[in-house]
Amino acid sequence: MGSLTDSPWIYLVIGTSVLLDVFLPVLPSGALVIMAAAAAAGTSTAATAVRKGTAVLDQGGHLPELLGLVACAATASVLGDLVAYRLAWRGGARLDRALSRSRRLSAAQEGLGAALARGGGALVVLARFAPAGRSVVSLGAGAAHRKVREFLPWSALAGVVWAAYGVTLGYFGGQWLGTGWVSTLVSILALFAAGAGAAYLVKHPRRRSRRQVEPA
Repeated sequence: MGSLTDSPWIYLVIGTSVLLDVFLPVLPSGALVIMAAAAAAGTSTAATAVRKGTAVLDQGGHLPELLGLVACAATASVLGDLVAYRLAWRGGARLDRALSRSRRLSAAQEGLGAALARGGGALVVLARFAPAGRSVVSLGAGAAHRKVREFLPWSALAGVVWAAYGVTLGYFGGQWLGTGWVSTLVSILALFAAGAGAAYLVKHPRRRSRRQVEPA
């Protein structure tokens, strides 16, 4: 993986993984984003060490690379969401029957429809961090025949926030803890922690809504 993260091919690998993990949530797309960002931090650290040579650290030198990672992961995330959305839209009654067999998926679909209807699409952003939350949201929006203009902007925001979070974790983890497996592991654990927190909030919408309406 070390040679791959230093290669332009990493963008293709990340894009493909993020695109497909809406159907295969087990794909390590978040870990790949973190590893690529950590690799950028590693080259930055190496340049810092050579103060008297030609390789002097440019503080903004890795900004285009990091922005490229965010753009790649976010774009692939939105495209994957749209593919799942369109497939669910065309699936119609068959997908509805499949979702109705699962109480959790059925409840998530109903909650998503209500949230989008009242402009509460922040649920789409929150679910992007939860395990398989992206799949439930994209398929649920399509199966419920939600309008594209209700779903797409929130999907784009979710993709950018998720990608930026992963890149930030990987880069600053590499800067502060070094570029070994320890910093990568800590960054991935932080990503999982965010996912666990998002999953809890998605599963307890009533508790979240009560906090919002309680008087100060």
